Amino acid sequence: MTAAASRPFRAAVTGFGMVTAAGLGAAETWQNLLAGRPTARQVPELAGMPVDFACQAQHFDGDAVLGRRVAWRLDRSTQMAMAATTEALNLAGLDPDQWDGARVGVVLATALGGMTTWEREYGRLREHGPGAVSPLLIPMAAVNMTAGHVAAAHGAKGPNFATATACASSTTALGAARDLLQADLCDVVIAGGTEASITPLVAAAFAKMGALSTRTDDPATASRPFDVARDGFVLAEGASVLVLERPEHARARGARPYAFLSGYGASADAGHATRPDPDGTGAEAALRSALADAGLAPEDVDHVNAHGTSTPLNDAVESQVIHRVLGDRPAVTSIKGVTGHCLGAAGAHEAVATVLSLHHQVVPPTANVQELDPQVQVDVVTDKPRPLLMAAAVSHSFGFGGQNAVVAFTSA
Repeated sequence: MTAAASRPFRAAVTGFGMVTAAGLGAAETWQNLLAGRPTARQVPELAGMPVDFACQAQHFDGDAVLGRRVAWRLDRSTQMAMAATTEALNLAGLDPDQWDGARVGVVLATALGGMTTWEREYGRLREHGPGAVSPLLIPMAAVNMTAGHVAAAHGAKGPNFATATACASSTTALGAARDLLQADLCDVVIAGGTEASITPLVAAAFAKMGALSTRTDDPATASRPFDVARDGFVLAEGASVLVLERPEHARARGARPYAFLSGYGASADAGHATRPDPDGTGAEAALRSALADAGLAPEDVDHVNAHGTSTPLNDAVESQVIHRVLGDRPAVTSIKGVTGHCLGAAGAHEAVATVLSLHHQVVPPTANVQELDPQVQVDVVTDKPRPLLMAAAVSHSFGFGGQNAVVAFTSA
């Protein structure tokens, strides 16, 4: 095998877009991440639920962004993904009217699909009978349809599918997108995730499991990754999309990458349905696999964008894995203190934040850490952004079902 053949494949990240509770667009979200500004607040739609707050993208209006003629046929999750995709393509400088659509793929993740639509239409069925159910229910709410709608809007005729690995879904999507590029099946892949599941049913279900923070008297401080008093995650909504390209394709059109997606690893705990393996062996396997895929040694990693859900067991296990594999050198952050937990879109949010950290050479703080858990033996960035020279960073995602996914990025 030649040196060139053994060199790890690196997908160029040439664009990204975000819709989050912290901002409409990547720039606004990034500024609020740097400021450590929490977004959790009471949500009228959750009135009467055991937990009545969430991180809602309250300023996102699908009608205003996409136009009423388009938006009314789309679930809110798809509306947000469409907006994030447009931002990502604009930043990448790609014009869908000019590309070879057969070489453009779309891989967009979701954990729960179009829950806003499912819940609304089920209410109509119960109240008014089957004649009241919209004929658009399935094309609006099916898990694969966000990828389908994005492809149709931009003439992307290459491989098109959704990934669903719970809270690891959009990190899995990034790994699958990189595989498509490495196999030379695509020149460009639109990849990421979306979720719009701030609904009474979803909130009630997660609350019944005991997964959500119950800090209803102070929602803004409820999501507190790695804090000794953390008591659960905060439900969130949003979408993040990255434009990934084969490096030679990006070079040929004069695009300058923001970073490279250089490695991907995945594993299964094959254990409990919702609780992570207390030894973290599955998460560790995914992290080591991503490093090997990227050709990185543990000491090469400067920064970890952690899954950091603010649940007691997840944060403890994840910090143990980081310490065991990477030591106490990398600067660790979790953006969920600001954004909340966006389920299937969380990994894509965190991937964009990781790319921005490498691009700007700064790590945003973990919001709401008032007292670091003494069991957390890693270098958690708190209080303020930390300027840092970084060449490589990893982003973790761990989902129900014991599904683990890790991506490794290197600086451009």
